[in-house]
Amino acid sequence: MIFILFIFGIVLTVWGLYRMKTDDGLFGKNRKTKNLFNLILMGQASGLGQFLSGILCIVIGIIAFFVK
Repeated sequence: MIFILFIFGIVLTVWGLYRMKTDDGLFGKNRKTKNLFNLILMGQASGLGQFLSGILCIVIGIIAFFVK
């Protein structure tokens, strides 16, 4: 089960990186501000939100591995 959490975290992280590079934002002049505004407006649906969720899944998987 922990292995599935790692894979899901890696997929979310890679997909988030892809979305951050390709998505256009409604506001912001550069890519960084566009990604931040997308995170504020859309939450998890933004590339930055998916990236952070992927990192969180990997960290939770590591913690669950050591607790087990």
